[in-house]
Amino acid sequence: MVATSKQTHTNGTDIQAALEGQLAELRREVAKLNKSLAARGTEAVDDALDHADNSYRAASATAARAMRHLRSQAHSVSETARENPRATTAVVAVVGVLALLAGMALARSHNGRDSYW
Repeated sequence: MVATSKQTHTNGTDIQAALEGQLAELRREVAKLNKSLAARGTEAVDDALDHADNSYRAASATAARAMRHLRSQAHSVSETARENPRATTAVVAVVGVLALLAGMALARSHNGRDSYW
């Protein structure tokens, strides 16, 4: 019986050692997986930041070109208005009359309906 007890103790120790070895191996594998996921996450964040930076630069360049174009057009309109004050007054008056007529037409079309105002 003593030999059997000693043999059981040895087998139990061997099993415990094997399980501890497997557990240590699993911990190493999990650590590797965590490192791999962290690296992929970092790469994904870096890629997203690069994409956002490129998009911002492209939008900024487009906006700058649009602003230059608008500035140029506004300058042309203001120069034309300075050179032709009578024509400018006539255009503003016509636009005002058209806006007044459009407002009156809209008011008449909503005359019989419930209003939110």
